[in-house]
Amino acid sequence: MIELRPISATDAEVLSNMYNMSLEDVDKLTEHSNTELFEDKYFKMFAVLNGEICVGTVSLYEHSAFVVSIGPDIFKEYRQRGYATDAMKAAMDIARSAGYKIVFQQIRTNNNASLKLHTKLGFEAYDCIFRNRNDNEVRIYLKSLL
Repeated sequence: MIELRPISATDAEVLSNMYNMSLEDVDKLTEHSNTELFEDKYFKMFAVLNGEICVGTVSLYEHSAFVVSIGPDIFKEYRQRGYATDAMKAAMDIARSAGYKIVFQQIRTNNNASLKLHTKLGFEAYDCIFRNRNDNEVRIYLKSLL
């Protein structure tokens, strides 16, 4: 069983190492999460905890008043233990409580673990594959929170 808690300064070293970010960039990320605002949209990042150990992160990013994306990232050494499933479920509960109605995901077509996760959680694939702004081939997955 995992727990989500907002990222904080205590996570700076772990996040810096895992995401190859400077401590200054991690501080900026934490500030955006604490103010719940990034690029004039709702944004919140949580540490995924197994007891006291941070096993990954999950973030919520608003697309519109009723649509949010959820970005789970379980650190490599903790994968395939159910943490991503539990983190997604907890994040969907947070999104639902915040009034969001739809989760909108862009998933790389070669990311088999994420495709399996979203299928297991009941997301529906939109039958259109395209290249995103990072030039990755992606498909849209949607899930109602109602």
